This record gives sequence, structure tokens and C-alpha cells, in this order.
Amino acid sequence: MKLVTINHPGSIHLGVKLENNVFDITEALKAFPEDGIPTDIMSVIAHSETLIPAIERYVARVLEGETAENPYLLDESQVNYGPCVTHPGKIICVGLNYRKHAEETNAAIPQYPILFNKFSNTIASHGDDIPLPNRVTSQVDYEAELVIVIGKQAKYVSKEQALSHVFGYCNVNDLSARDLQMRTQQWLLGKSCDKFSPLGPYLVTADEVGDPNQLTISCTVNGETRQNSHTSDMIFHCDEIVSYISQHMTLSPGDIILTGTPEGVVLGKPVDQRVYLKDGDVVTIAIEKLGALTNRMVDEQV
Repeated sequence: MKLVTINHPGSIHLGVKLENNVFDITEALKAFPEDGIPTDIMSVIAHSETLIPAIERYVARVLEGETAENPYLLDESQVNYGPCVTHPGKIICVGLNYRKHAEETNAAIPQYPILFNKFSNTIASHGDDIPLPNRVTSQVDYEAELVIVIGKQAKYVSKEQALSHVFGYCNVNDLSARDLQMRTQQWLLGKSCDKFSPLGPYLVTADEVGDPNQLTISCTVNGETRQNSHTSDMIFHCDEIVSYISQHMTLSPGDIILTGTPEGVVLGKPVDQRVYLKDGDVVTIAIEKLGALTNRMVDEQV
């Protein structure tokens, strides 16, 4: 299943991406009320075993009586997306997790996953304009990344059991202000500017994705391909990442893990060839089975 959130004035609706449109569950419940149907994505993530089947049955029942025009069936062009995970408890990131990316930045292959974090102020949506904080940085870089969304509490889980604790996956652009990132040994400052983690457009359940380390991944800027790789190039695969993190902290439903970016970022180019993101640039992150996440960069208005 592909789940979405939809921005409405004063509220966020829960939806399902169908083959040709988006089903707005929150709107449908006004016409077809039914107990036990969720309207919040975080509830679905935390209680997927009961709520995913309930959603499937409900959508099928409503669509049986579908008419030509329904306010709960939306063309994607009508959808104002929200972040596909609205309130992650933890945002954990893995640095230098693709071999070719480590090589292009002349970094040693890490022996353990390099972990850092971002905060909730970085969360944004597919279609959002992303403000470039030009008062403090001139070096904002793109990073196409696969996100793991935790669905079951995980503590001391084995590599073999790790993926059974995953709800699903989505795209993220792990935007990075390189001058701020490299200012000190701690990367956090360059990673945590406002809206530096747009997520979406879809949150795709794990059963639909299959092996998360067998997916193509790409980034385009203004239609030009900048990153074109495969998640099999990860140094630490998704099962290893979940298991490793769970040895050190409890992972809870709704936590998200950004698994690193492949080669092709601006930072990986020779200094005299680096052209960082600027006002008006349109960046699209696409991962096989997860759709495409697009955002426009704009100068911050203060």
C-alpha cells in the first residue's frame, strides 16, 4: 500500500495512492462513516497489523459505490501533499554509506555506521518550496536517500529479524549546507536548517517494496541527472543499520532512518566545478517503487 498525507486548511488528511488517483480517507469518512478507520498516518504506522487490513477493506467497500464525481477521489494534480511521516520521534541519519560516494569525497570506508541526527524542523513535503538560508550558507547540496520507517519497537534485534520491524520506506532529500557541515567535526548544523528533509510523496509498505537494497535511486536538478545509482552500493545494508542502531537505543514506531546518499553530490566534484543549489532550482529524488519527490529551492525571505 502507498499511503499519503494531504494538507487541508487546519488539518492533515490521510490518503491512499491508487493506480490512477488518490483516495482521501478523511473525506470519505464524512460520507461513509465507519468505526476503526484511522485518519492519522502515525496511528497506521504504530498499529499496521490491524489498521492496514481495515483500510484495504474500507477503500474497497467505498469504491464499490463509486460515482463519476466524488470529493474523496483526487487527481494527483489536485493533491497538496503533507510529509508522508508527519511526526517522527527520531530522525537518525547514516553518513558515508555508499562506497562510490565515500570514494568521490576521498573518505575512508567506515568500519561502523556513522550516525548523526536531524530534528522535526527539517520535515517538509513533496511540492514544498525549500528556503535556502542564504544569510548563513552558500553551499546547499542535494542528497537522494532511502528512508526506513520503523513500525515495531526494536531493541537488540538481530540482522535476520531487523526488517520485520520496518513499516515501510520513502524518499528524502537530505539537504546539506556543506560549509556549515564542515565547519566543525559535528555535522548537525549543516543538516538541520528548516525544511532540509522533505519526505514523500508516498510512504510505501515494506511488503510492496521487497528488498530495500535492490532499488534504483536517482536525483535530477532542473531535469539534469546528478545522481544515478543503486541501493545495493550501500556499505551497511538496511537490515544491518536497523540492527546496529537497535543495539544502542530503542527504535519506536514512527522513527525514521535516512540511509545515506550515493555518488554524484556537489561536494564530490572538484572545487572549481562545484555549483551549489540556488533560487529556482528544482530537485527531484526518485527511488524505484517509491515514486518521485520534487521540491523547488527559493531564497529565504526573512
